[in-house]
This record gives sequence, structure tokens and C-alpha cells, in this order.
Amino acid sequence: MIRIIRERVTAEQMRRMLETLQTYVKLAVDVRRKIVGGGGAMHADCKAVLLEDGSQQADVWGADWSPKTRKVRFESLINIRPRQNNRTMHIEDKALRAKIEKIVRERFES
Repeated sequence: MIRIIRERVTAEQMRRMLETLQTYVKLAVDVRRKIVGGGGAMHADCKAVLLEDGSQQADVWGADWSPKTRKVRFESLINIRPRQNNRTMHIEDKALRAKIEKIVRERFES
């Protein structure tokens, strides 16, 4: 189940987002609005929910959150953006990765 997380995630929201993949959550992170779409089987589904909510394509990046290890991963098909100088699935810009990690940790760490 995909949720939009605007504040710190609740235990119930996390439980629901983990239903699909069990050990980690696929995310789409809007770096401008500082919100996260999480859950579901594909980053693209999370991105679609954020776009429907008013996010802009250029601001939304894919990541994963593992609650057990508390690690953020930055690899997703939605990150392939030659026009934004990101030619791989991994977010290449260190500053952008740091911004995304900060948002994810603000929303998902307890």
C-alpha cells in the first residue's frame, strides 16, 4: 500500500508499507516538497502518487528504506534522467543523495 508521508511515519503506516516487500520499502522522494511516497512494488507507483499530489517530475527521485538496517539506497529505474545529468539507476550527485537521505531519515527514523 502506497502512502504519502508528510511527517514522521507511524508504526501503522510502516507496517502497511512493508506488506508488499516485507524487509524494505520502495520510495519516491520529492526533494522540493520534502515528502515521501512509500510502499508498493515499484518506485514508479510511488512516483505516480506524488505526481498526482502535485509534485513535479524533476523533483522526485527513487530510493529504498530498510527499517531493520536503517539504510537508504539510491537505486531505481526512475532515477535514469540524462536531462538532469543522471545517466544510471544510482543517484550520482552526492549533494542530491545527501538531501534525499536527510528527508528519508527525518520521516522514517524514530
